[in-house]
Amino acid sequence: MNGPQSPASDDAPSAPDHWERVYRTRPFTDVSWYRPHLERSLAFIEAAAPDRTARILDVGGGASTLVDDLLARGYRHLSVLDLSDAALQTARDRLGAAAGGVAWLHDDARTVPLAADSFDVWHDRAVFHFLTEAEDRAAYVRRAVHAVRPDGHLVVATFAPDGPTRCSGLPVVRYDAAGLAEAFGATFRLEDQAADAHATPGGTIQSFLYCRFARVG
Repeated sequence: MNGPQSPASDDAPSAPDHWERVYRTRPFTDVSWYRPHLERSLAFIEAAAPDRTARILDVGGGASTLVDDLLARGYRHLSVLDLSDAALQTARDRLGAAAGGVAWLHDDARTVPLAADSFDVWHDRAVFHFLTEAEDRAAYVRRAVHAVRPDGHLVVATFAPDGPTRCSGLPVVRYDAAGLAEAFGATFRLEDQAADAHATPGGTIQSFLYCRFARVG
């Protein structure tokens, strides 16, 4: 099976007020996508950028512990982007003084103003699959093409073809590797992929797909 699978829905994707409400009303450790450590993300990022001076952007990073673990591994040029200021504040509060060394971007991945070729790694776990409209996906890809330097890397995780059709009350698009590669186009070359079984805090297993791309254009 190739390409994305998307259910029909009238729901608006990734609305800022939706995510702000989620993070203001629920502990971040209770949301379905929470994981104490993003082991697969860390492995793919380290494969893409072993140099600890790499510039890394975590798209939709919010309250995730990925930034904590990257700092612990010696990475120092980190940026975290999220639609929810409450999610970003949760991470800042958890990091304490170390938060001062991170760039926190309260913005939308589809429109955020980023300098050209400014990142070595663009990481996204579970943002892209919320973009159910073609124009939103195109806008996101344009931002990634603009911001990732030539020979830089894109690490993207989405629900796999046998993953959920909805998350946090919103529809998602599920991908196999061929479909995700098609979505990002010829500017990014698929270099690695892996299945990932995510156990939610409630004990449900969700199928994810991780892909690592190199920017070639």
